[in-house]
Amino acid sequence: MTGKGVASIGECMLELSGQTGPNWRMGFAGDTFNTLWALHALSSGRPATFVSAFGDDPFSQGQIGFFAENGIGVGASPVISGARPGLYAITLTGAERSFTYWRRDAAARQLASDPIALAKSLSDQSLVYFSGITLAILEEPARHVLLAAVARARQAGSLIAFDPNYRPRLWPTREDAQAAIVEALAVTDIALPTFPDEQMLFGDTTPRATAERLGQLVGEVVVKNGEMPALIAERGTTQDIPAIHVATPVDTTGAGDSFNGAYLAARLAGHPPAEAAMRAHRVAAAVVQVRGALAPFETLRAASEN
Repeated sequence: MTGKGVASIGECMLELSGQTGPNWRMGFAGDTFNTLWALHALSSGRPATFVSAFGDDPFSQGQIGFFAENGIGVGASPVISGARPGLYAITLTGAERSFTYWRRDAAARQLASDPIALAKSLSDQSLVYFSGITLAILEEPARHVLLAAVARARQAGSLIAFDPNYRPRLWPTREDAQAAIVEALAVTDIALPTFPDEQMLFGDTTPRATAERLGQLVGEVVVKNGEMPALIAERGTTQDIPAIHVATPVDTTGAGDSFNGAYLAARLAGHPPAEAAMRAHRVAAAVVQVRGALAPFETLRAASEN
């Protein structure tokens, strides 16, 4: 790793979360941004960049301002005239969430529209992170532009991390998702899949089957599985790292994303995979005890160090 910062590529949306009565709270969230939030909180001193595309509307300006207030830049991400952010609303049944989306014309779908700007945003990064949702919101030509930029960043010394994060409704067909995700894995150093997603997409029967399959393409694999142990596969060896049970979770939104951010921060700090996964489990357990996808930085830091 020769770079200095950490970058995450994808879509940050307007998030409406239900409160008591008819009132809704608006925030900003999205899988790759949630991961960067935790990664930034736990990576002291590393510049953080969220690589996307933004509109020129007040909500986009609010996003960029919110990022800046929390020490996160946007690099050379393009501003698209007339575009605006995507929107989703969270409804909860107990601690379990369901989502309603309005995102078809979101600005982030144009994040690879300027290859020179994209390459500039990914330069001089210690780590570059992206997800299957990043791939899914792009048309096929734009996906190729993105993966070429990620490959160049890798050649320049960046560590590349990828979460397949399969969401069927975002893909035309299951086969399209399979092909794009396999292509992304070819430029990946650390894969962070979730077992139920891999079971749905590739038919894996166990987390070990997922680890073995991905281990043929990627040197370091961490298979998440909710409250079940995470399975680490590295250099031909596997290890289960038990999760932390939370008896009364408040909101499970962002738990897996926060696990990813905490794991990657620990790996960048030099911790071995098993220790990184233990820290990540502690962070995920803390996140499900607060509302919304973005836990306060101090909550994330305290959980990581406990």
